[in-house]
Amino acid sequence: MSGMAVQTLADRLKAAFPDAVRDVVIFRGQATVTVGKTSILDLLRFLKEEPECAFNHLADLCGLDRGPAHEPRFGVVYNLYSLTHRHRIRLCAEVPSDDCTIESAGALWEGAAWHERECYDMFGIVFVNHADLRRVLMPEDWTGHPLRKDYPVEGPAERWSGYEEVVRKAEAFRKHELRKR
Repeated sequence: MSGMAVQTLADRLKAAFPDAVRDVVIFRGQATVTVGKTSILDLLRFLKEEPECAFNHLADLCGLDRGPAHEPRFGVVYNLYSLTHRHRIRLCAEVPSDDCTIESAGALWEGAAWHERECYDMFGIVFVNHADLRRVLMPEDWTGHPLRKDYPVEGPAERWSGYEEVVRKAEAFRKHELRKR
């Protein structure tokens, strides 16, 4: 890894945000920093704008569910990369189930908007101040969040209202493709 060593990077973050950083794990040359959600925008802005960090690329943002028995149950994981220094860091912001919200990173990285919509859709984590927070993978009238650990494996008990229409369109498409051969 070129640029700042991952341990130095993690130490710098702990020094700048002592109340926010809860844990640091270095594994195979990459730092994972667990943080509280209340300071997430300040942490992300620091990592992006501090010249020695310069994490100018949000490589990925995803949700996680540790399960109903754990608290904080949810997390939002930010994978950042510095094009300038060619180093990486992973932040995991803890999100409790009784307040399943976190600030949107869309003001820092425009590309965060799509990832946040997916995280909202699959996990039900609400991104405060998101410009267009709505479902992106599931239909708008879908009930529940499929990647939550308490979501039924076989799906909801009742059929989704658009089920028959999707089956009808899939069958018509299949017949159309067979006629083309």
